[in-house]
Amino acid sequence: MNNVLLPGARQAVEIKRRRTDRETGITTVYAVVSLTAEQATLLQLARLICDHWKIEALHHVRDITFAEDASQLRTGNAPRAMAAWPNLAVGALRPSGVKNVASGLRRNAREARRPLALLGLA
Repeated sequence: MNNVLLPGARQAVEIKRRRTDRETGITTVYAVVSLTAEQATLLQLARLICDHWKIEALHHVRDITFAEDASQLRTGNAPRAMAAWPNLAVGALRPSGVKNVASGLRRNAREARRPLALLGLA
């Protein structure tokens, strides 16, 4: 990869993403990594990329549903403490089959016993 103009680059990967939410589409993106082929095979790189997008998907839900990026909390333990509540909500709703976290929150807010039952406390 002597032609890549990024210092430390060892591999480049083309990724085709297929999505089928409202409409079907294919997006092509590229990843450049500092790991050699001996350090990470294509299968290992694919796993790393999938794991990264799982984390990004959680952050997307937290930002869209809870407006986390708009938070003014920046110092001390406040950001971590405030992130715990959305993590609890998403962590409780997803295993129960909720696909849309905002909708699940509204449904649980309508009746005081639902969140307790969701957490196994009622």
